[in-house]
Amino acid sequence: MIKSRTEVAVYQKPKKGNYYCGDSYYYTETENEFICVIADGLGSGEFAKESSQVVINIVKAHIDASVKTLIKMCNQSLMGKRGVVLGLLKIDFDQKHYTFSSVGNIGIVMISNWKKKRNIPNAGFLAGYERPFKVVSGELKPEMRFVVFSDGVTDADLSQPFMLYNNVHELTHAFSEYKADQADDDTTMITIKYTG
Repeated sequence: MIKSRTEVAVYQKPKKGNYYCGDSYYYTETENEFICVIADGLGSGEFAKESSQVVINIVKAHIDASVKTLIKMCNQSLMGKRGVVLGLLKIDFDQKHYTFSSVGNIGIVMISNWKKKRNIPNAGFLAGYERPFKVVSGELKPEMRFVVFSDGVTDADLSQPFMLYNNVHELTHAFSEYKADQADDDTTMITIKYTG
C-alpha cells in the first residue's frame, strides 16, 4: 500500500436552480505523482456536464501523459461539443516539482510559507480547435498547498483569511460556510496539501 503524500478536500455546488453542476473534477495519487483536473462545460446544466465529463475521461485514460499532451488530447476530443475551460495540475513527487496549465477561467493559487501566488490562466476555451497555451512549472516545497477552482470562486473569496488555513478540510469547511447561500454559478474548489 502506498503512503499518501497529499491531503485533498473538495467543495462543489451547482448554480442555484440547477440539479446538475457543469463542473467535473477528478484527482488521484499514484506512487510517483498526483493529478487533479477541473473542467467547466460552457454554460451550465446537463450539456455543460457532458462536455466537462469528456475531459475527465481523457485524463483518467491517459494519466501518465504530460500536462501539455493531456490538454491537446482533451481539446481534440471536444470537436463538435459545447466546449470547456479547464485547469490541470500534476505534482511529481520524485522530481519535487509541479506542473499546471489552465485555459479559461479555471484558476490556481499556490500557498507556501503563508504567501499566496495566483496563476494567470490562458484566455479562451477548448472546443476542438488548435490554440496556444502555456504550461507553468515550479518547485514543490514542504507543506505547499494548491487551491484549484472554477469561476464560481471569486477574487473576494480568495482574499478571505481562511484561504491561508494549513488544514485543507478546515479551509474547505470555512469556504462552504462562507458561500452557504451564494450560488450564482457552478462552483468547484479542490484544495490539495503536499505532505511529503
